Amino acid sequence: MSDTPRIAFMASSTEAAQLALAQMRARYGDYTPEQAEVLCPLGGDGFLLQTLHRYGALEKPVFGMKLGTVGFLMNQFRDDDLPARLAAAEPANLRPLEMLALTESGTTTGSLAYNDVSLLRQTRQAAHIGIDLNGQERVAELIGDGVLVATPAGSTAYNYSAHGPILPLGSHTIALTPLAPYRPRRWRGAILKADTEVRFRVLDPYKRPVSVTADSHETRDVVEVTIRESRERRVTMLFDPEHNLEDRILSEQFMF
Repeated sequence: MSDTPRIAFMASSTEAAQLALAQMRARYGDYTPEQAEVLCPLGGDGFLLQTLHRYGALEKPVFGMKLGTVGFLMNQFRDDDLPARLAAAEPANLRPLEMLALTESGTTTGSLAYNDVSLLRQTRQAAHIGIDLNGQERVAELIGDGVLVATPAGSTAYNYSAHGPILPLGSHTIALTPLAPYRPRRWRGAILKADTEVRFRVLDPYKRPVSVTADSHETRDVVEVTIRESRERRVTMLFDPEHNLEDRILSEQFMF
């Protein structure tokens, strides 16, 4: 990255983010993501995830700044000394999950998830889900609201709210966490190697329909979902040294 890098700014639709967008472009220039050396989304974690999904294939480093409600994956917003902040920023390499879902109609859909992939019941009926790991059945029948798989970066989000484990960055692990499980009553999930292939089988899809969501992309009426960590796609997140993602994930484990 050069001393005065080309920065592509993009912003969520909030008034504060749009004002900041105009301010940053006037100060540092207006480049497209394809022209830029670094991407700078302005907003919350949701907008950052949108940016990763839209531009992740460009493999440009991403330095997000918080101008939204939730900003765990973002740096604090300041309009000064941005080139110096980028030069001093610490990288965190994230690999998304690849999700492939088969629906009742026989169609297949695929998506990436930088946070998590979650299966949820669509009606008042509890979901009945079988869980296979690397082709071997591990849970014959999970009964509950659903189940999710989370990356280390996403382990502090929905996964943590569901009492799943917080995973350190660089641990090469993923979290498998049940959502409001009724049976097996005492099972609280598992920490898996990142290269584990997870397959969910919906056992009674017509009476007990289930949807799957990869970050914000939802597919309804699924009968089978396969999840694995991507080996092809990787995104580099940049963080201020005093606000790096690894330290924040560690600190989350000691919040009471």
